[in-house]
Amino acid sequence: MYLTRVRFNTARSGARRLLGSPHLMHGAVTMAFPVRPARDGQGPRVLWRIDRDHRSQTQLYIVSPRQPDLTHLVEQAGWPTLAEPGWATFAYGGFLDALTAGDTWSFRLAANPVHNIRLPHDKPDDRTRRTAHRTPRHQLRWLLDREEKAGFQVICKDPAKQLTKLGDEHELIVRDQLPLQFRRPPGKQVRQDVRITRVTFDGRLQITDPDVFRRTLTQGLGKAKAYGCGLMTLAPVSR
Repeated sequence: MYLTRVRFNTARSGARRLLGSPHLMHGAVTMAFPVRPARDGQGPRVLWRIDRDHRSQTQLYIVSPRQPDLTHLVEQAGWPTLAEPGWATFAYGGFLDALTAGDTWSFRLAANPVHNIRLPHDKPDDRTRRTAHRTPRHQLRWLLDREEKAGFQVICKDPAKQLTKLGDEHELIVRDQLPLQFRRPPGKQVRQDVRITRVTFDGRLQITDPDVFRRTLTQGLGKAKAYGCGLMTLAPVSR
């Protein structure tokens, strides 16, 4: 497994074009691999996420079973004339293997929190409709409902540090809620307009099941993984 980071030059039109379309970004990431990994849900897959940090930097993170070649992406959206290759790739397998139960980490996750509903006029035999959670309270609950099956537990706050009686029980925040709408190229039996809501979670967690947690880190969490959702990354807990 590999973890890759590449910084975008947002002054370039190619960067703005990619950042404005999750479909185009998905294609650019896919083209970094001569052989595309199988998407059968049984093994590691290619996951990606866009981060915008406090220094006004925009970076792409990729987790993949094979090492990528991002020459084409740097030529479109980076600094292609610099001597450095424009991206950094790190061996990820050793880090994953070293994770153990009880480890505590800071984490960031971009996800697509959704649920299935029936509208008042739907008939009993109608299929349920997938819709996004709109409020931070429901988005937080979406993640907390999945933590056990994902091999981790979000750390609870000391009650004395809770700012409110309800909704602030965990070291977890929601930020950068971003509704996205874009079009896919024409194709058969697929809806051309895609609408998703991408949310970023920042928090602290404790690993409860290392094997399951490794699967979460390499297969993603939730829906819309092809469009920049599902990738969780870890960082040491700052004291």
